[in-house]
Amino acid sequence: MLWAWQGEDMPEELSADAAAARLDTSDSLGMPLGPGQPPAFLRALGERTDWTDLRVYGALLAVGTELFGRPGVHYLSGFYGPLERALRETGAGIDFVPADFRRFGPLMEQQAPRVLTTVATPPDADGWCSLSLHAGGTVTELRRAGADPDRLLIVEASEAFPVTFGHGEHRHALHVDEIDILVRSTDPPLALPTPPPTDTDTAIARHALGFIPHGATLQTGIGSIPSQIAALLADGDGGDYGLHSEMFTDGCMQLHRAGKVTNAAKGRFDGVSVTTFALGSDELYAWLNGNRDVAFLPVEIVNSPEVIGANHKMISINGALAVDINGQVVADSIGGDQFSGIGGAEDFVAGAGLELTDRSLICLPSTFEKDGRLQSRIVPRFGAGAIITTPRHHVDVIVTEYGAAELEGRTVRQRGRALASIAHPLFRDELLAAAEDAKG
Repeated sequence: MLWAWQGEDMPEELSADAAAARLDTSDSLGMPLGPGQPPAFLRALGERTDWTDLRVYGALLAVGTELFGRPGVHYLSGFYGPLERALRETGAGIDFVPADFRRFGPLMEQQAPRVLTTVATPPDADGWCSLSLHAGGTVTELRRAGADPDRLLIVEASEAFPVTFGHGEHRHALHVDEIDILVRSTDPPLALPTPPPTDTDTAIARHALGFIPHGATLQTGIGSIPSQIAALLADGDGGDYGLHSEMFTDGCMQLHRAGKVTNAAKGRFDGVSVTTFALGSDELYAWLNGNRDVAFLPVEIVNSPEVIGANHKMISINGALAVDINGQVVADSIGGDQFSGIGGAEDFVAGAGLELTDRSLICLPSTFEKDGRLQSRIVPRFGAGAIITTPRHHVDVIVTEYGAAELEGRTVRQRGRALASIAHPLFRDELLAAAEDAKG
């Protein structure tokens, strides 16, 4: 097949299997986070069984492939999702690389894998392939690999991925001149529909609404609680919101569709919703296709605390797994075992703490069940081996189904009392006693 654009440096067009054969049995491969991963190419790599030492650098695996269960393959991930956790349980060669999202780019440069890969859309009439659902931290390294004769840039051009755009000087696309190998496919992105909210999710969302003023700039994560907050905002009386969010979700789309997003006086990027990747339903992907109201920018811009803090009335909304009475937050590990990753939550917590008009909300249910017993997510102290995600001095507001605890500027005793008041009633006395013990 001939592409619509015909220039001097056309990429070599290969099938996914033929492109996979271009990797040596001992090699290194870099790929973007989640929705930037090329599905057909990764599956073709998984068909090979001759690996001796293939090292793969990525995060939040979003493609089902046999590759990472093969002997001789070692996967270094900067963010665990369900597929990484499943691989770990099977004894696959997978390790976690602690890093926030902004460090993914410098780390990829340091690792300098010989082969870089991404998914994109087919070239337009001028030879540009939109990077679709992911800008993230790999764009610069993709271009470096394409320009280096000793390295290889393999791009899967899928007709099923939406065409999206950057903003200003940041063109969210690769030109065919930069690409070594182009793989055609019709493989769609992973769809991740929003789970229905529970009564607890709705209660948490209602408490969070009290901190979101008309005209606020919003950052939301993924999951049923942020989605329920977006749903309530979409149906509420407020509006004139801006969006500046690491991840663009179905909830963000819902706010747009409800006419609640204007991005009129947001800050540096007025007029557009800013994100660095999108993950959600097929409906979201169809809505994003050709939509210039959303700008995909590199993560070093989107997640810069200074850029975040420059937004008007910035409100960040993130989740957590546990909190202690000092306000320390564990959000990416359970009992010392890796569950997810740092991502960009810490950047948005820090960025929203630079102005008094900004707020950072960390939302979580007050309890969970383990072995049939109710356990509190708000604890007097963390046990040995706990890994802190967000330090206490960055934490502003903790929200549960029982209310909101404002921690910024409070003493340890005041923090403990505030957190006890939003814990499950069964655990409040213990937390109050711990707050008194920790007052010094």
